[in-house]
Amino acid sequence: MTSLRTFAVALLISALAGCGGGQDSSTTSSARDGGDRTVTVFAAASLKKTFTEIGEQFTTDNPGVSVDYNFAGSSDLVTQLTQGAQADVFASADTKNMDKAVEAGLVEGDPVSFASNTLTIAVAPGNPKQIKSFQDLTTPGLTVVVCAPQVPCGSATEKVEEATGVQLTPVSEESSVTDVLNKVTTGQADAGLVYVTDATGAGDKVTAVPFPESPTAVNTYPIAALETAGSGELARKFIEAVTGDAGQKILGAAGFAKP
Repeated sequence: MTSLRTFAVALLISALAGCGGGQDSSTTSSARDGGDRTVTVFAAASLKKTFTEIGEQFTTDNPGVSVDYNFAGSSDLVTQLTQGAQADVFASADTKNMDKAVEAGLVEGDPVSFASNTLTIAVAPGNPKQIKSFQDLTTPGLTVVVCAPQVPCGSATEKVEEATGVQLTPVSEESSVTDVLNKVTTGQADAGLVYVTDATGAGDKVTAVPFPESPTAVNTYPIAALETAGSGELARKFIEAVTGDAGQKILGAAGFAKP
């Protein structure tokens, strides 16, 4: 009789445990399907200031939602994504790197172009070296930094070199445009080729020297939701925030042109 009661109790405990396990599984599934309220954005380094501002407005408009950013050179971001990094949104500083993401099957739907950018020469405040043209960047003794060729700003630099017939001999090739700007603002270089928006964002830390050949290398910025998006709805909402009126106003104020 005692063993019968013991057996019955064991069965009851087993049933209750089974119910509890089912509840945990349902909760986990629910969190996976809609409980995650963070949107992870991989974006080109040149978008750091504007996307941070857009993100602040986005979280205000969507209470309980947060934005997690990874800013770097577009080519580095694509490499991270193809190697398994998880993100919801990818914004590239050129179509070439976005195309790589598309070809790798990482993108959901079609990318949307939302801005464009051109290069300018960033020099120390007041332009002490009196740089006035792209040709002046070849002056003997002048230390010049540029982006590496695989980075969008580096690819744009190569296009300008081809258009002008001027071949630069930089002292370093950086992995992002913000690294180039940093070399100039810290005095490690006399001049650097950066985007107009980066020079504008640096304020009085640099002087921008425009040159007429810069329109030969316009970079168009595309944005897309990724297949790995934990929340496709949040990814789409963030893209709408970037391409909508408020986002476009922030980008325009920073010096970005329409795509």
